[in-house]
Amino acid sequence: MTDDLAALAAATEAEIAAAADLRALDAVRVAALGRSGSLTRLLKELGTLPPEQRRERGAALNALKQRLEAALEARRAVLEEAALAARLAAERQDMSLPPPPAPVGAIHPINRTMEELTAIFGAMGFRVVEGPDIEGDWFNFGALNIPEHHPARQEQDTFYLPGQGPDGRPLLLRTQTSPLQIRTMLREAPPLRIIAPGRTYRADHDATHSPMFHQVEGLVIDRGITLGHLKGCLIDFLRAFFGIADLPVRFRASHFPFTEPSMEVDIGWNRQTGQLGAGEDWLEILGSGMVHPRVFANCGLDPREWQGFAFGMGIERITMLKHGMTDLRPFFEGDLRWLRHYGSSPFAPAALHEGL
Repeated sequence: MTDDLAALAAATEAEIAAAADLRALDAVRVAALGRSGSLTRLLKELGTLPPEQRRERGAALNALKQRLEAALEARRAVLEEAALAARLAAERQDMSLPPPPAPVGAIHPINRTMEELTAIFGAMGFRVVEGPDIEGDWFNFGALNIPEHHPARQEQDTFYLPGQGPDGRPLLLRTQTSPLQIRTMLREAPPLRIIAPGRTYRADHDATHSPMFHQVEGLVIDRGITLGHLKGCLIDFLRAFFGIADLPVRFRASHFPFTEPSMEVDIGWNRQTGQLGAGEDWLEILGSGMVHPRVFANCGLDPREWQGFAFGMGIERITMLKHGMTDLRPFFEGDLRWLRHYGSSPFAPAALHEGL
């Protein structure tokens, strides 16, 4: 190897050894072997040499090129291993440390209210029953003493479905969860004490109504059941649910086809401020009554032997009242900001029902 090639080899190898990272090493490679590199220029000059010198000079240049490429590759392997070791050290996790905090989800107010209903009525001995959203006309109306000409069928704006049920009558989306009371009375012998929360459907939509909403119905059947039992049950529930021990509760005579006598239930509130349990105003909250004898007869029970009471309320309505909400529509819009505000922790107790 001539002196100029020996000097070039020594200088380039020193720069390769001194390269502290992959970027510096690549700069050395480009300076020596790049398109305008020092060794590349010498290779281009071979054409100007006489044939007898060109062969010897070319062999020496090729040997030097292979030597530098090998040195570059060896140094690259060392730097890559060092870079990997540094990255692993920087990303090392101490598995004994607690994990970083993660975003916590929230329970939707409707689900939380259902949990509270189940907890409060469960303490009174009620159990939850469930059933289909698609009902037959007889379960939704006929068995509940609502004949075909009754105005309640029009008032509830029913969603009828194509086709017919096994009894040849129309199918529909249930307008209330009362059909579950009928199904339970047909399936089980009294005494009974049930609640039936679930989705219901009616053709209505505005700030306080939705075509799909939630109701909870309750039913108690036993011997010797009176209006006193109904009043005591609902007063205890309302005071426990709203957390007001002395919440005023009023019962007004009303009419429902499936109960006799029937009563609307009001709670005390302040019309100006919306505060529950204060002021001299009354707010209707739910409907109730003693089960109509015809409903018992439709389910094969003797009304002379069995007595019972039933009640029903809108879950969205009592949720809005409890939390001071004024618009029903955000319940179903999926706005995470609204849910973070009105949602509740999954680790919070469902309800406090002391004294029940």
